[in-house]
Amino acid sequence: MKIVGISACPTGIAHTYMAAEKLEKTAKSLGYTIKIETQGVKVENILSTEEIQQAEVVILAVDKEVQTDRFAGKKLKECQPQEQSENQKK
Repeated sequence: MKIVGISACPTGIAHTYMAAEKLEKTAKSLGYTIKIETQGVKVENILSTEEIQQAEVVILAVDKEVQTDRFAGKKLKECQPQEQSENQKK
């Protein structure tokens, strides 16, 4: 399964990157391909149009507004970045 997503939090520091790391670890442990765009202090790991088109699922680990127009027609799963980073501690 191919997954893309965005992680973002209002301050753009810890939770953004912790959530991305947790999502990447979990997906890889399940044998999935994943790429997470981080929208922290700056936007990094930007998703290409081709990557989005090939994805079967889009994960939005965000607690701030992000543009989702580019994911039109895709299956979206939304969660809070804190949920991912808190699960990482377990």
